[in-house]
Amino acid sequence: MMNYTQNTGQMENVSSAQRQGKFGTGTTNKYSKPFVSKKPVRSFRDLDVYQKTLECAVLIAKDMKPQLLKLGYDFMENMINCSMFVPLYIGEAHSTRFADFNGGVSLLEKAMAGCNKMVVYLEQIKGVYGSKVNGELIDDIIGRYMINRTKMFHLEKSWIRFKDSNKVEKGDKVSNFKY
Repeated sequence: MMNYTQNTGQMENVSSAQRQGKFGTGTTNKYSKPFVSKKPVRSFRDLDVYQKTLECAVLIAKDMKPQLLKLGYDFMENMINCSMFVPLYIGEAHSTRFADFNGGVSLLEKAMAGCNKMVVYLEQIKGVYGSKVNGELIDDIIGRYMINRTKMFHLEKSWIRFKDSNKVEKGDKVSNFKY
């Protein structure tokens, strides 16, 4: 289809997808955000969910722990352990999935459950201590855990799709394995 372009002022062959901005460099997706290709995942440290949940654990240990110790929060050690278990489970799941796929998925589900537990801990703190704690920080961390929990769910689904696509390609035979 011929279309008049503003850049060159001449008629060019442009598809409807290109006119709508779906292809090419610098285009945007349906959420009006620029498309950025992801870096390949070489280790668990490259996973966004690992990096972001570790950030949450650091924020809790660095910014919230001193304040909660002064207030005498009873579940401090449980909360700190839970915040660290989330990135630990993600790292372990990434490695385990190659030898024991179901075990790796199970660990990823434990990490998702850990996110839910952290939300419960943080909402309890906000409810018990109210204005004595930084409510904005708590809301920010809760939001981060909820976003990462959703991302972990999508990661789990992509692992399952990858495993299923490899079954089809390889016929699920061990003899096709190559070093």
